[in-house]
Amino acid sequence: MIQYCDGIFFNFATKKQKMKHIFIVNTTAGKESCLEMVKDGISRCEEVVDYDIYTPTSSTESIKFIRTYLENHKDEEVRFYACGGDGTINKVATGIVGFPNASMSVLPFGSGNDYVKYYGGKDNFQDVCKVIRGTEKKVDLMKVNDKYALNSTHFGLDSVVAKAMNKLRRNVIFGKKRAYPFAIAWAFLTGMRNKCTVYADGERLNNGDILLCTVSNGKYVGGSYFNAPNSLNDDGLLEVCLVKPVSRLRFLGLIKYYVAGTHLNNPKFKDIVVYRQAKKVTIEGAKGFCVSIDGEIYESQHIEIDNLERAIRFVTPLIDYTITH
Repeated sequence: MIQYCDGIFFNFATKKQKMKHIFIVNTTAGKESCLEMVKDGISRCEEVVDYDIYTPTSSTESIKFIRTYLENHKDEEVRFYACGGDGTINKVATGIVGFPNASMSVLPFGSGNDYVKYYGGKDNFQDVCKVIRGTEKKVDLMKVNDKYALNSTHFGLDSVVAKAMNKLRRNVIFGKKRAYPFAIAWAFLTGMRNKCTVYADGERLNNGDILLCTVSNGKYVGGSYFNAPNSLNDDGLLEVCLVKPVSRLRFLGLIKYYVAGTHLNNPKFKDIVVYRQAKKVTIEGAKGFCVSIDGEIYESQHIEIDNLERAIRFVTPLIDYTITH
């Protein structure tokens, strides 16, 4: 076994294999560093695994590392594992897109872990060996201007929440699991009306302000909100759900249905929800307008979201799980 370390890169290649496994570990995700948990999980596998562990110091460094590696190993089958939260998953997906020899999976250590809820939740991805031996499927990927989103692009109240959460999540008092409810409270005070116009495959969906809008391939946002219950992540279609502004009092009465994922067919939402499936979504916003791309804030007054059908290979663990439709 060979090990070399410059503070961020560990190599544990033990034997030549058909596939290289590279674990991208976000050591700041979750309650504690997940590096030792990843190493311990791999050590429990019966089969010999040719693997590297890479711990980036920034999100952009992750993408650069992945793309550089793949450029230099085009004849090697490589699987990358996003060890962290939805932001880490996003960076790995962004890194592998366009490389036919690359696939990805997840070891979820974040606070939300929204994307893996499509496959029953993070508990199904806890056994490293089962993930390594998992089954590949091709899934859709959103291109958001020059960015990418695997799970969801959302804005309005949602982006106000995400912006606040990014500021709070590392705070000693308001951080970790407390960050989201505090961010919701802030958005409740400041983000109930948001100026933008949304088009789905050329159809204009609104004529004024919005409360929020989600454009999804996954099913959940914000850790617990079942925003896109009809979504399929490999059908080539985006799930677009736009909610018109409502009073704060009415909002409080409706939020439980949005959490449960029953809002699309609920008569209480009939006059305020516009729902479409589309291949392309265009958003025109005011100065300072921003969206949340898998939890990361991106600012632009003009945004085009194209769905890239089955653009990457995603690995699900060898388990029995039920996808909720």
